[in-house]
Amino acid sequence: MYRYDTHDQTLVDERVAQFRDQMRRYLAGRISEEEFLPLRVQNGLYIQRYAPMLRIAIPYGMLASYQLRKLGEIAARYDRGYGHFTTRTNLQLNWPKLEDVPDILADLASVQMHAIQTSGNDIRNTTTDQFSGVAADEEVDPRPWCELIRQWSTFHPEFAYLPRKFKIAVSGAVEDRAAIQVHDVGLRLWRDRDGEVRVKVLAGGGLGRTPMIGEVIHEDLPWQHLLTYLEALVRVYNQFGRRDNKFKARIKILVKALGVDEFRRRVEAEWAHLKDGPQTLTEEAVEAVAEHFVEPPRREVSAEAIDAYERLRGENRAFARFVTNNVTDHKVAGYKAVTLSLKRREHSPGDVTSEQMAAIADLADAFGYGELRVTHEQNLVLTDVPVDRLEALWQQLEALGMANPTVGTLADLICCPGGDYCGLANAKSIPVAHAIQERFEDLDFLYDLGPLELNISGCMNACGHHHVGHIGILGVDKKGEEYYQISLGGSQGNGTSLGKILGPSFFREDVPEVIDKLLQVYVGERTADETFLDTYRRIGLKPFKERVYA
Repeated sequence: MYRYDTHDQTLVDERVAQFRDQMRRYLAGRISEEEFLPLRVQNGLYIQRYAPMLRIAIPYGMLASYQLRKLGEIAARYDRGYGHFTTRTNLQLNWPKLEDVPDILADLASVQMHAIQTSGNDIRNTTTDQFSGVAADEEVDPRPWCELIRQWSTFHPEFAYLPRKFKIAVSGAVEDRAAIQVHDVGLRLWRDRDGEVRVKVLAGGGLGRTPMIGEVIHEDLPWQHLLTYLEALVRVYNQFGRRDNKFKARIKILVKALGVDEFRRRVEAEWAHLKDGPQTLTEEAVEAVAEHFVEPPRREVSAEAIDAYERLRGENRAFARFVTNNVTDHKVAGYKAVTLSLKRREHSPGDVTSEQMAAIADLADAFGYGELRVTHEQNLVLTDVPVDRLEALWQQLEALGMANPTVGTLADLICCPGGDYCGLANAKSIPVAHAIQERFEDLDFLYDLGPLELNISGCMNACGHHHVGHIGILGVDKKGEEYYQISLGGSQGNGTSLGKILGPSFFREDVPEVIDKLLQVYVGERTADETFLDTYRRIGLKPFKERVYA
């Protein structure tokens, strides 16, 4: 993992001191609410429906065990004993007291963490593949490049007041697990025939009120020019993006309005002033960051141990289910990446208690070299587990209630906090998630359905990514009443697509039955080995619509 140097630590410490003084003056009435708003959002502090909310940055989803342990301590001391992992791989505290926030930020700084640029119209947390560095299909490790982007974008003097928030995602594998096509900027790292890193740059993607898939702006950018090209691209957005209407202020609207060719021309014209300038990357600069992401001291796993693991899979059905759904292939023989499910009916999707955080941190030390990843599906990952320790890990996860063998199934749904917390939400998301989990909890049925992504958002901001769910659910407000709109056919990854609305919206209590009818159509229409998405793409929306509204 990246470790702070003295510059990083000084910057974060000074930021804490600055905000402590701002908070003191606000509480004393010397700063108005209007004056305080831009100061607090720059430090990740929102005022939600019932209480403040603090969003803590987890850069490109990487967490050390000691950092997770500290997050658990903070949640227990300053909140209600839990935190919520988001689809941006950050952690949110939903009930902190305003006067405690400076102390929380100081505690975060003690473990090289912060809440800088987790809110506001600036460049937000860069996200990437949760299996970066270990994925079997990886061509380029995206983590050093994400760190370079983090350093470039943090407190960038030009980009502290963009037209709207700005999100970047990076992928370096054959399969896109970072959803780069639905971000303001998506970066695909690859290697040419000479082994040199090149970058495919997409811009203008995004979800929210006007969902769009990003357009290719540069097909094969040399790695040396990554930051200068990003600088040019964000400058064009900063200059020409709309500021008169926040619903039309995202870069996707600008790319659509100008057309991709004209947008590209303007970026290239701006880049002409920056290309080969001071921000051009050198091998020394990249290597200095890459040295932080070293291979852990993995021991060799014997062929006998691998054989014993395979035999155990054949003998223990419960363990086999866990492996099939929660365990991912690794680039090193004898190792696996293990996804810890944060989807249980006792908690909201993505929620983790302080006790669980401490226990998971212990597991990361015992089984994963002290490192974890946060996924944008609101789960956690241990990236380096030897197969001869998988059974022991599984047993400890079972004891914690986090071994649900359901990753990638209908039960592994994504859900934003919705109207239970968020002041922007039109409807509640969490009760819908719980009702669906309760309705479809039979494992045999879930496995028979196969891969199925269900995403729930409480409003058009689409924090639950409902547009790219195979089944998407959107909370809408109709004259003060909560309704839910269903969409089908969305997907993320290499074949990203946006879902199509099924028809008129439904009452909350009807949603599980609607989902049941959709699944009945799929089961009745599918061919052998056909997934829900395959069947939808083959037969279209009409059969699903006819069944639901019959």
